[in-house]
Formats: sequence, C-alpha cells, structure tokens
Amino acid sequence: MALSKHCHKCGWDWPLSALPGRNDSCHQCGSDMKVCLNCVSYDLKSAYQCRDRRADAVQDKHMANFCEYFDFIRREWGGARTDAREEKARDQFKRIFGD
Repeated sequence: MALSKHCHKCGWDWPLSALPGRNDSCHQCGSDMKVCLNCVSYDLKSAYQCRDRRADAVQDKHMANFCEYFDFIRREWGGARTDAREEKARDQFKRIFGD
C-alpha cells in the first residue's frame, strides 16, 4: 500500500500537491484538513503533542488552526484509529448506565 496524504478521520485522499488551508475540509466527512492530526510533527509523546518546538500549543488537535509549521504527513490508511483504553471506558460506561 502506498503512502498518501489523507483525512485523519475517514481516509479520503488529498488530491492536491499544495498544503490544505485553514478553510479546507474533507469532501467525504467534512473534517478540517489543516489539523494537528494530519501533521508530520504530531506526536502523542511530545510536549503539547507536537515535535516542532517553534509551534504554539494547540488545544483542539482535530480542528483547523493557524500553525505556520504545518506539513501534511504521508501515511498508509489503516482505518480510523481507536484507543483501546477509550473503547474499554465507553463499554464500561454503557454497561453501568444501561445505554
């Protein structure tokens, strides 16, 4: 499978060679494209989840921002990411409250 630029949420391929702007969104799910989750510097293990020390801290990683150091990551689409701990917590919540 080839590396591609795609939406972090649904996997839609970004067809343009240019970087997305703040107002660009995914044509399938409507998610913002210029977000931390689509950036090369995004790293959960780094301070503020960003490896680029010049960048300002961004609270909402899934929402468009004004970061001038954004660089679209190329990766394989493996489906929407799910956190096992988050899923377990959701299941426990549903079990407790009968939802």
